[in-house]
Amino acid sequence: MQRKLNLLLLLFSLIGGAVGFAASEVILDRWGGDWPWIVVIGLYFGLLALFIGLGCLAAEIISPRLNGPSWRQRYTGTSWKLLVPATLVMLFVVGLALEFVYEINAGGSKPIKDIVLVIDNSGSMQQNDPDNARYTAAKDMINRMDSDNRVAVMAFNDQTDLLQPFIQVKDQAAKDKVAAEIDALEATDGGTNISLALSDTMKHIQDQGDAGRGTMVVLLSDGVSDVDLNSALAQYKQKHVQVNTIGLSLVQSDGSSLLKSIAQETGGQYYDVQNAGDLSLVFQKIYNDVGERTLVTERTGPEQDSMVYLILRVASLSLIGAAIGLSLGLIFDNRYLARSFGAGGVVSGLLAGLLLEFGLSGDGWSDTMIRLLSCLVLAGVLALFTAVIPVKENGKLESGLQRPGSAGRSQTGYAGRSKNNSSRGF
Repeated sequence: MQRKLNLLLLLFSLIGGAVGFAASEVILDRWGGDWPWIVVIGLYFGLLALFIGLGCLAAEIISPRLNGPSWRQRYTGTSWKLLVPATLVMLFVVGLALEFVYEINAGGSKPIKDIVLVIDNSGSMQQNDPDNARYTAAKDMINRMDSDNRVAVMAFNDQTDLLQPFIQVKDQAAKDKVAAEIDALEATDGGTNISLALSDTMKHIQDQGDAGRGTMVVLLSDGVSDVDLNSALAQYKQKHVQVNTIGLSLVQSDGSSLLKSIAQETGGQYYDVQNAGDLSLVFQKIYNDVGERTLVTERTGPEQDSMVYLILRVASLSLIGAAIGLSLGLIFDNRYLARSFGAGGVVSGLLAGLLLEFGLSGDGWSDTMIRLLSCLVLAGVLALFTAVIPVKENGKLESGLQRPGSAGRSQTGYAGRSKNNSSRGF
């Protein structure tokens, strides 16, 4: 048993991690949201493990520092056969199962299916949004909704107007009906009463909401209002209804502070928009991020700051790292390497999980770099652990052994072969 380090294996493992990351990101970008997330995340970690395993196997074939020259001569064929099932298949199953657990809603929260759009129609909007871009953005969002979504639309100034009670947007006809109600809205010269808007919105949610469906509110305003947040948001927090707020062309800091507080206290997001023409992109982002929760993307919704899901993400990545380490042990058919790589995988998964948990921010380019760094940590740290936890070569022949059938075969020689065979593999 010796502590060893194969620097070529470390390099090839990092290269494999980078290539696996690139392949996995293609899956995430093209089919994330279209395919079930458990399948996408399973493929993500399956491909990552495949390329890490491929890099490690190639490195040991070139320079068998850990397994020994006899392994390269006798067992590489078996390692090639085990590569795909031990990496791609096994990590696909492990990633799928852990993503399934991570998506389970805890603490009373439910998948968001009902959305209420609460839109400011006060007099100041005629200056800040003269082309009614906010209504165009709302209609675009409704057109993108899935058939099992329900939507309600409210407009407010110093009063509240329920334009459209909850309706399931099961087809284009239903979406067109909501759009017609929005188009019929006329501009007003009233003030801005956000407190009343929140109160009337909650009344509608209580009257026509479905207890089995999660609800989200999108509140857009350009003004300031007197709001007692404790009373106005008590029901929202109790029922786990997140409020995403949009501040349009806000000049007074009190207005943005109020909208930020409403979003933060209900688990929503605040968006500061200076140009009404950008509202469609903001509405699109809000809908795309509805309650999204995967192991490799930013967690949004009421559970954004949940300690339960923080621990669950980090623990899941630790298990994935351990599974990758075990897969390498299976490829090399060496229980000592499985132990060393497995322990390194736990540590690398822990570090990768913390990177994802505290590094993901919702910014596309930044999050991509965080995932790349996490993949490199997974690939690199476990490759270093053979220098920490001793390993034994696989299939190493005792010195002085004579060939079978040769004269002078000794009892010691047979004992050496028996000892060698007992230490090989699992």
